[in-house]
Amino acid sequence: MIKTQIQLPDDLYHALKRVAAEKEWSLAETLRRGAEQLLQQFPPPPPGAPAPDPQTWQPPSSTTCGWHGLSAEQLKDAHWQDVEPRLPAP
Repeated sequence: MIKTQIQLPDDLYHALKRVAAEKEWSLAETLRRGAEQLLQQFPPPPPGAPAPDPQTWQPPSSTTCGWHGLSAEQLKDAHWQDVEPRLPAP
């Protein structure tokens, strides 16, 4: 196992500590579980596939993915609402 240091905004740190206490996990376990969930959402490309270029990636057009009437920005927001709980505003 690799040991590392990270910096977290105060509100994120306190929110993570709260979750850890509620679940009776350590902060490290809470962060590992969060990282594992993130990697499930963003799996690596298949072997031999070109890596996506983050500068040119665009979500599919809303007319081709079933989200009729949503702009690319609205589609992105809807995605993040489904996979990432929002922290309360400070």
